[in-house]
Amino acid sequence: MTVSSDDELEGLRRIGRIVADTLEAMGKAIEPGMTTLELDRIGRDILEREGARSAPEMVYGFPGATCISVNEEVAHGIPGERRIAPGDLVNIDVSAEKDGWFSDTGASFAVPPVTRAVERLCRDGRRAMWTGLRQVGAGKPLAGIGQAVGAFARKNGYTLVRNLASHGVGASLHEEPTEIATWPDASERRIMAEGLVFTVEPFLSLGADYAENGDDPWTLYSRPRALTVQYEHTVVATRNGPLVLTMPSQ
Repeated sequence: MTVSSDDELEGLRRIGRIVADTLEAMGKAIEPGMTTLELDRIGRDILEREGARSAPEMVYGFPGATCISVNEEVAHGIPGERRIAPGDLVNIDVSAEKDGWFSDTGASFAVPPVTRAVERLCRDGRRAMWTGLRQVGAGKPLAGIGQAVGAFARKNGYTLVRNLASHGVGASLHEEPTEIATWPDASERRIMAEGLVFTVEPFLSLGADYAENGDDPWTLYSRPRALTVQYEHTVVATRNGPLVLTMPSQ
């Protein structure tokens, strides 16, 4: 969607804050020994308290309020009885709807104690996302996002998962523009219109370049198996650059 009024922007800001606050609270709540279902319930309680609905559950029938992926799981992990252990890398993806507006955010959390390589991966995952976000602006090429993130990954010795892309969001969970690459894509010719709403969510990895199906209909795994992080914001392209909607309340 493209934002065309202050009311639309306020609706998007509202749901953006809700998913950001939910993600932040879940990240702070992670403890060794808890199950991913217990972590998901924390997120569900916050969304329900705020009058929001889990978007993957509502739109796709996903079996959880949030997606929680651990270690070899790259995305769309189902909350369940898996217990979080010291040293795990936990990705949480929160998307939700309120008053007809959708927003999407995510982050990866390392459970201490972790190696320096994992600490660096998390730090650089955030840096990769912000490298892409800095390319956002009305009239700028969408291809600039993937080019910048790709250059960052190459310079710092990482790979990028190349079949999980960013996407339009706002009036629905996934909408035009679809398949926004966070890796270099020579075929990308689209230009960001003023007010365009979409995600920026690179998957930075210690060796994987693909996400593949597992034993259930949802969970995706790294190929080859390698620790991978994802950080995600929902953003509006403006004449002054990116307007990030998924920042937590201060």
